[in-house]
This record gives sequence, C-alpha cells and structure tokens, in this order.
Amino acid sequence: MSEYLQPENLLSAPPHPLREFWQYFCENKTALTGFSFILFITLTALAAGYIAPHGPYEQYRDAILTPPAWMEGGIWKFPLGTDDVGRDMLSRLIYGARLSLLVGVIVVTLSLAAGILLGILSGYIGGYFETMIMRLMDIMLALPSLLLAMAIVTILGPSLENAILAIAVVVLPHYVRLARASVISEKSKDYVTASRVCGAGALRLMFVVILPNCMAPLIVQATLGFSTAILDAAALGFLGMGAQPPVPEWGAMLANALQFVQRAWWVVTFPGLAIFFTVLAFNLAGDGLRDALDPKLKR
Repeated sequence: MSEYLQPENLLSAPPHPLREFWQYFCENKTALTGFSFILFITLTALAAGYIAPHGPYEQYRDAILTPPAWMEGGIWKFPLGTDDVGRDMLSRLIYGARLSLLVGVIVVTLSLAAGILLGILSGYIGGYFETMIMRLMDIMLALPSLLLAMAIVTILGPSLENAILAIAVVVLPHYVRLARASVISEKSKDYVTASRVCGAGALRLMFVVILPNCMAPLIVQATLGFSTAILDAAALGFLGMGAQPPVPEWGAMLANALQFVQRAWWVVTFPGLAIFFTVLAFNLAGDGLRDALDPKLKR
C-alpha cells in the first residue's frame, strides 16, 4: 500500500480519457474481434473498385451458376462462383458491403439527429409537448417494426431510398426515449443549475451543457443501430421492397437466389453469411462500447 502513497504516484497525471476508454475496450476480446471485422469490411467497401475482380453488373454468359473455385467445375476466375446470370459472387458481395454500410450510416445519422432533437426538447420542456411526443413514440413502438417499415415503403414506393427513410422512422423511438431519459436525469444536477444561474439560455443549456453528458448511451445505441439498419434493409430487400435488381444488395441477392437453393447453394449461403457476420460484429462492438463507456461496469 505504501508504494501507492509515494509523492511521484500521487502527483502523476491521470490517463487520457480516450486512452482509458481504449484500454477498457481492448479488455473485451469479443468486442475487439467485432471491431476488427467492422474495420475490415469498411476498408473492403471503400476499396471495392480496386479489389473486386469484376464489375458488380458484369455478366459472363458462358459461366452461369459456376460453383466456387474449390469445388468440381469451379475456376479461380470466380473464387465464390457466379449467380444465375453469370455475375461474380465475390464482386457483388464486396459492392454489397459498400451499400449496406452506406444504409447503416444514413439511417443512424437521420434517426440519431431527429431522436436527439425530439428527446432533448421533450425532456427539457416537459408538459403537453413531452406527453404528445412520447405517446406518439409509444404508438410507433406498439407496431411491429418490420410491418411499419413495409407500410411506409408501400406508401412511398419500393426503392432503396424509401427503405432507408422507413427504417430511420422505425428506429426513431429508441433514440427519442433514450435521449429524453438522459435529459431528465441530468437537468436537475448542480452543474445545470449553476449554468442557469450564470445566465445560460434554454438552447445553451440543452445543446451545450446537457447534451454532451447524454451522449454515451446514445453512441452505444447508434452502434447497435447499425446492425438493426443493415438487418432491416436486408429484410426489405428480401421482400422486394428495398433495393431493386440488379443492385448488389445482400437482401436482394438472397431473394433472387431462393429458387436455386438446392442446386446452387453458394448463391444463397454467401450473402446470408455476409449479413450474419456483419450484424454480429456490430452487436459485439456495441456491447463492448457500452461496457467501456459505463463507469459502473468498469473494474
């Protein structure tokens, strides 16, 4: 115990918050594995034009439903085989990663921004405005998310853009409720009262004083929201309400390949595995992020 009471230890500076966060995050090996896969799939998507062996729409009519290279009849020109019109599966999966990550970024950005705005306003203002916003969110949560997204896409018309908007609307209540709860717990604390006494206005209190202290749970929810957005976009694409053929979107690739599941397993298996591992990676990274940001979970 005496070694911790030495003057040099008492006067040493505390570790930088980012360094401390990274240290806690790295202790969770499963979260680190998920983060590594996210980094890999992101770099792959960004470099799709350089590493994809073929174009996503390029057809080889003499190589229709060619099996993967390690199977009998496969060739290394198409490492993961081809689909029913002779398009390279590996190239379409790589370009599909770019599209899926783009869907996740747009959905999380839209829903997070709108959720923070509505959540902070309802939590800070209160009264009838809070009641109206939260009852609307309760109604949206009472409806099955996929059915609500399908209804919105049906009204707007099937397309990838409308699917993104529908998913952003569906996941919005989670951000609103989380932001409102964080604001309610923070606005009665001493530092908010001190800022109000010093003359800070309502906008400054909401977005400069309170909001930074509410971001930790919202960041975690946004990370998990990536997996939800990718999964919902794949589901809408599978049902024909999202990306339309021949766009290389993983869900649409699954839908187009169902009729070949018995005689060409690779056209169904590889898009399904891409969805599975990407969603799993975001979930693992989100859990590790929650543990690293929550002081109560730190050792």
